[in-house]
Amino acid sequence: MIPDDVVERVREEADIVAVVGEYVKLKRVGNSFRGPCPFHHGKNDNFSVTLRGGYKCFVCGESGDVFTFVQKHLGLDFVEAVKLVGAKVGVDVREVARRTEEKDPREPAWEINAAAADFFRRRLWESPDGETARDYLTSRGITRDDADRFGVGYAPTDRAAMRDSLAALGFEPDRQLASGLLVARENYPEPRARFRHRIMFPIFDGTGHVVGFGGRVLGEGEPKYLNSAESEVFAKRRLLYGLNWAKQAIRKADRLIIVEGYFDVIRLMLAGITEAVAPLGTALTEDQAALIRKYTKNVFLLYDSDRAGLKATFRAGDLLLAGGSSVRVITLPKGEDPDTFVARFGAEAFEKAAAASMDVFDRKVQILERGGWFADLRRKRQALDKLLPTLRATADHLTRDLYVSRTSEVAGVSREQLARELQVAPRERRGPAETGAPPPDPAEPRGRRRERRADHRSLGVRAERELVRLLLAYRRYVDTTAERVGAQAFTDPVYREIFTELSMDSDRAVDDLAINLDEETVVVLQELMDEPVSFDRIEETIDANINALLARDIDARMSEIDRLAPLASESEKDELNSEKKRLAAELRALGRQRWKAFNSNQP
Repeated sequence: MIPDDVVERVREEADIVAVVGEYVKLKRVGNSFRGPCPFHHGKNDNFSVTLRGGYKCFVCGESGDVFTFVQKHLGLDFVEAVKLVGAKVGVDVREVARRTEEKDPREPAWEINAAAADFFRRRLWESPDGETARDYLTSRGITRDDADRFGVGYAPTDRAAMRDSLAALGFEPDRQLASGLLVARENYPEPRARFRHRIMFPIFDGTGHVVGFGGRVLGEGEPKYLNSAESEVFAKRRLLYGLNWAKQAIRKADRLIIVEGYFDVIRLMLAGITEAVAPLGTALTEDQAALIRKYTKNVFLLYDSDRAGLKATFRAGDLLLAGGSSVRVITLPKGEDPDTFVARFGAEAFEKAAAASMDVFDRKVQILERGGWFADLRRKRQALDKLLPTLRATADHLTRDLYVSRTSEVAGVSREQLARELQVAPRERRGPAETGAPPPDPAEPRGRRRERRADHRSLGVRAERELVRLLLAYRRYVDTTAERVGAQAFTDPVYREIFTELSMDSDRAVDDLAINLDEETVVVLQELMDEPVSFDRIEETIDANINALLARDIDARMSEIDRLAPLASESEKDELNSEKKRLAAELRALGRQRWKAFNSNQP
């Protein structure tokens, strides 16, 4: 038989209107779709299909879900019906030796999560220690009715409160540990609550089961938002906060609004804008993009307008465009987010902002134009490198053609040249990821969690690692090294930060160095300190690694010249050739050939 979780996944992802519409001519009537009944072969529109996923004939009484319809209309058994619907929605359905009538294996997880959600709700409103959380919600303009609508709760500071409360209901600590609600540490063996002193947001799957939680810390603390651990029912990459409430509104409005946070979703829904969802504290994933396509092709992105928000916007845009979606970007006034904007100005002002939204590609071009990225040859090449991934990702041929025309117009590059560029497979390049926004300052703010680490297998990053490791062991070489290379020579942000701290004061103890580093960087720092250093020729080794970084930068610029040349005028080509000769001389002075490993033109 077919596992119940597979059956539920097919049921959740299936669009019953589309399935029934293959066999019955349907037309929208209000919130449902009507047509002649295929079972008693009626001629009037007495057969109703609802967006909730069911059908019913008001004459003959036939009713059921998508599987029932396929079984009865096509004469299939249950397994055949699930396989047919699964094939339509792209879910691989395989049989196993168990009966679908058995209890769903996910029910224990749903049950304990529902009990935890109830505990958090009661703790928020009925306990004195929930006062801080209640005050915080009041400061955000969230009433008790508002919070109850979305199941918002509070996880107390007491490490044992939830554990004891759930145990009294029959959920033993071992079961709480297995669900991820409790955690056990080597240095603190007694199980304790995963969530403490946090506003709690229950996260539901598409069928309305509580599958996990998101917790926002109150006051100081890291991480600011903490999610449940991955489990058989909770996978962040496949869930969207608010989809359980929004899915009918999405189909009705034929649009979906993606915002960043839980409060953004709640504020929009309270204002009557109910087709809003949010990723669970991460960038949009391919699984989430595929889930969105089940409901609509029209997606509006509403992220912050800072560098991180723009990066998330354009990454999400490329994923959605790859699936054939139409993607637009809503921009709010500076300093506003969806929560504050709607709270201050209401739904009408939000709809005006949505009406003024821009196509995601036009928004990317707008940012590049405002930053002057098409003003000179070198930056124009970089701007094109940021636009090409979106052109390649766009699945709809007409949309892609429009984007190519727009790029040709704004960059002054022929469509033929762009067509040739699009045929070239994207290359791995050193430096910031392509986001459509100007590259970030080399000195990124410390404490920010790294979204991407450089490839430690590459020759250049190995040189960075080895150089930092040696400087940690032999501090007397720090100052002379800093005179030859700056922090900007390091492409890996972790090694860059350690080098920066070292160069500021080479005599500091390791503990003092670690004070200004984030958790990930401290872990790497400790790894470097733990590795033995047994070089006989320290100066020569340091010098070789410095030369490797300098050669890499020179080689990268020479590769960039190669890419700029096709766009250059004759006079510009002369300047580029002169620069290339000078750089080649510098490479020879370093005693290095032009390394293939550093050549960004290499696939």
